[in-house]
Amino acid sequence: MDIITTAYGWEFLIRWLHFLSGVAWIGMLWYFNFVQTPFFGSELGGGAKGAMTRGLVPNALWWFRWGAMFTFLTGWTIILLKLHGGTALTDPYFARILTGGLMGTFMWANVWFIIWPAQKVVIASAEQVAGGGEAIPEAAARGARAGAASRINTLFSIPMLFFMGSASHFQTFLGGSSLAAWYGLMILIVVAVEIHALIGPGLPTQKPLTSVSGTIHAGLALTAVLYVVGCIV
Repeated sequence: MDIITTAYGWEFLIRWLHFLSGVAWIGMLWYFNFVQTPFFGSELGGGAKGAMTRGLVPNALWWFRWGAMFTFLTGWTIILLKLHGGTALTDPYFARILTGGLMGTFMWANVWFIIWPAQKVVIASAEQVAGGGEAIPEAAARGARAGAASRINTLFSIPMLFFMGSASHFQTFLGGSSLAAWYGLMILIVVAVEIHALIGPGLPTQKPLTSVSGTIHAGLALTAVLYVVGCIV
């Protein structure tokens, strides 16, 4: 009964919910970017896009956005519990987990404030067309912006998972680093990438993110850059 009678047990339950929510969220994110979007770009998928946007996509987006919400809430609950338990912000553990947490927070914000509002317009436009009406004029542009933010989230998911895993399982990383320098450089790099989600399509550096392979390679490259920075600061 320790799982419900001790603080450690409750922390484990919150962490378990964090894992469950994260699997749902990132699983849907990768489905959208690795499966659905390329399918919609094919001849067969293009013909099915309208029906899927009205039927399948809203349900998938429900799991997507609420997976993001519960991952965000449980993740920051864990961090607050660690702080309450006496773990210092200057601990390398926190440097690793807060790095993943920062990227995860940007990803959550992209879901709720860019992707979901834009997708509501896209779905409404598809419903109007199916009913014999005209498409909503801004639907295509909003869909493109949602797609750009979704690719940025996919990019972020790769280093985010690296740093979340490293918090407990790669304990030597950042152990000898200047954490003030790390936080400054890490935030600068992560914010520079997030700008692509805020501005959307049109930036020259968005081009690699137009393909699945380009997005994966960009995510691995960001992971490598952050790792090298952590080793030299």
